[in-house]
Amino acid sequence: MNFILKMAWRDTRASRRRLLLFSLSVVLGVAALVAVGSLRDNLARAIDDQTKSLLGADLVIDSRGAPSREARALIASLGGEQSREISFNSMLLAPGGGTRLVQVRAIERGFPFYGEFETAPAGARERLAAGPVAIAEQSLLVQFGLAPGDRVRLGGAEFTLAGALLKVPGENAVFAAFAPRIFIPYALAEGTGLLKPGSLVRHRVYVRFPPGTEVEALARKERDRFRAQRLSFDTVEDRKRELGQSLGQVNDFLALVGFAALFLGAIGVASAIQAHVRLKLPTVAVLRCLGASERTSFAIYLLQGLGLGVTGSVLGGLLGLAAPAALPPLLRDFLPFPLELQVAWPAVLRGTGAGLVVTAVFALLPLLEVRRVSPLLALRSALADAGAPRDPWRLALLAAIVALVFGFAVWQTGRLALGGALAGALLACFAVLAALARLTAWTARRLRWRALPYAWRQGLANLHRPHNRTQLLLVSLGLGTFLLLTLDLTRGTLLTQLRSVGGADRPNLMFFDVQDDQVGPLTSLLRDQGAPVRQQAAIVTMRIAAVKGRPVTPLLKEGPGRGGSWALRHEYRSTYRSALVDTERVVAGTFTGRAAPGAARVPVSLEEGVARELGVQVGDALDFDVQGVPVAAVVGSLRRVEWRRMQPNFFVVFPVGVLDDAPKFHVLAVRADTAEASARIQQAVVRGFPNVSAIDLTLIIRTVDGVFAKAAFVVGFLALFTVATGVIVLAGAVLIGRHQRVRESVLLRTLGASRRQVSRIMLAEYLVLGALGAFTGAALAVAANWALARFLFDAAWAAPSAGVILAAGALVSAATAATGLLAGRGVCDHPPLQVLRQET
Repeated sequence: MNFILKMAWRDTRASRRRLLLFSLSVVLGVAALVAVGSLRDNLARAIDDQTKSLLGADLVIDSRGAPSREARALIASLGGEQSREISFNSMLLAPGGGTRLVQVRAIERGFPFYGEFETAPAGARERLAAGPVAIAEQSLLVQFGLAPGDRVRLGGAEFTLAGALLKVPGENAVFAAFAPRIFIPYALAEGTGLLKPGSLVRHRVYVRFPPGTEVEALARKERDRFRAQRLSFDTVEDRKRELGQSLGQVNDFLALVGFAALFLGAIGVASAIQAHVRLKLPTVAVLRCLGASERTSFAIYLLQGLGLGVTGSVLGGLLGLAAPAALPPLLRDFLPFPLELQVAWPAVLRGTGAGLVVTAVFALLPLLEVRRVSPLLALRSALADAGAPRDPWRLALLAAIVALVFGFAVWQTGRLALGGALAGALLACFAVLAALARLTAWTARRLRWRALPYAWRQGLANLHRPHNRTQLLLVSLGLGTFLLLTLDLTRGTLLTQLRSVGGADRPNLMFFDVQDDQVGPLTSLLRDQGAPVRQQAAIVTMRIAAVKGRPVTPLLKEGPGRGGSWALRHEYRSTYRSALVDTERVVAGTFTGRAAPGAARVPVSLEEGVARELGVQVGDALDFDVQGVPVAAVVGSLRRVEWRRMQPNFFVVFPVGVLDDAPKFHVLAVRADTAEASARIQQAVVRGFPNVSAIDLTLIIRTVDGVFAKAAFVVGFLALFTVATGVIVLAGAVLIGRHQRVRESVLLRTLGASRRQVSRIMLAEYLVLGALGAFTGAALAVAANWALARFLFDAAWAAPSAGVILAAGALVSAATAATGLLAGRGVCDHPPLQVLRQET
């Protein structure tokens, strides 16, 4: 062993710099894994540390609509300290006439029981009990130039701003960007005049129990009673699980991006070891002649490969510890708690261990060649043992690599199906790129390029020269392009889907909570503002009382999976109309637009998803409780609804003639051609109809775009590890073939080629490789974008712009050519005679 260690170290003297360069590819892959793992461990620790401040209470009970007397009695019987809240959306009218959809939250003293309610100035929370004061989101104050002491209007009431909201326990700033929050006293909610019949209002009760109370056990005990009263609840453990699952999905994706970087770096290591071993074959043959066994020769170079993996893994672990420091500021808006990073040693060990294992497995492939070196090679170095039989160990290692990729993906995601699908997609990308490399070399060898200039002919011929790096370069370039472009295209798909909702001539401004007596005057006002009503729908609040003759209450007690269905507890806001609209189509049964007089049961149309949840089909009976009035119905048809369109869509549609006299409110949709027109229309409506709220699609699109941009930057930050790995592998591949390049350039110069011609040959080769890798990676990204749109986001897919694909191809091609030329500098500086003498 002493001899093996000394020989392994001495044998690297002439190639340590080159091997160190390839260790950098492993460094970046391990760094990405450690960075993501460290971030995940720190997030899990922060979630555990925050505990009750994630919810602001021990238990939160939620009701859509005012809870019944029995529900209030049930909540009161729980004991503990309780604080109520009423939340609803409304339009805020600023002093200068500006308007904005806000989320109004009327709270009692006591909320939150845990965590800090942060305001500027500090202490503004205590002033909510002093009268008509409000605390508004800081973004609202900035948008309208407001300051504490200014007055704003909500419905029919005015409030004095006590300060700006900075932080609320358990909530983050991302969702507040859609409808900024404004807090007012609980007792003044009714005085706003916004709590009209049918209004979309949510009631919450926050409960703090005495220390030592088993809240989880209490919630499980009362679960059936909560369901019977159509109450939902949330505990601290529920919130921790939900938050962990949502963050875990992002972490899984980022971890797989890091693994892709490690996988690519391992391929670079395998290529480096392969080139290194081929240069050392004469040395191995000499060692065999001097009595070294096959096992000893193999151990020397295996030790070098392991040393490469250990060096890269350790350096990558150290770099991975520093990388997450850049992420907390980027993640601040997405997290409902502050994130303080600590050293996550388990993540470091996992990342470095994965790097060492992957590097060792990939390095073994080229090292198998050492086992077949015969002592005869020292005397007949010009001949190779081309007739050697296929090595069964090589096939076993290839199978181990495939198993390693799948095992790692499943381990990272925690799910067999998802991990297998992602690993399969990654391997498919590698397979496509490797097959393209073989096809490229075959085409370059078979076709004649006589019409091209000499430099281009020679550059294309280099693609199939002995010991070329075509396969390695195409794989690294294609994978880097694939990952980054997939992120960009997916973001574009989601935004395009949103923009198409209000595109063309479709409505993009919706007014809701319109009362019966306001429909006519509001319609006239909108017409005068140049925005006639495009669509209108009446909305009636109701609940399901029985399904196929069985009352809902016993169904709710049947437990999760059936009785726990949200569709049974849901408070439906349904409509009636005589015909379908353009966002829906019948998939089963027949739509009935007008009820037949005297029918025992009214034929209704259900959205197919809610019908699936309820377990009903066409012909099944449904009984509705329409604000205390029973209505017997039958499923007459099932509809498929395009929910993404900005217009009134419903789970349940009744025929005309049944709900016409029921208490209801209305939704009106119009189109505003410009942002200025939208603002003008909203201001006019808020002044004339304070209770009416508006949703502006253009504002939603801008908000979502900003959220996507931040999320894409976080993901792209770690995806750049893969791109950087590809660049290092590219530079290393050029250096590996440097000896071959020097020999080729000398022969070309001996035959009369100039330095410029040699440079043009190299430029032609790298431009072709860059273009093939970039455009293949772009094609794979388009396919992945289609799959994500089709199977994950359920969105209509549109082919990306050709300009994006061309720009990505041009950028990657130029970067490849520049990297190749920089890494190949000096190949023409060697004297021809010196090189030719080495050949003799």
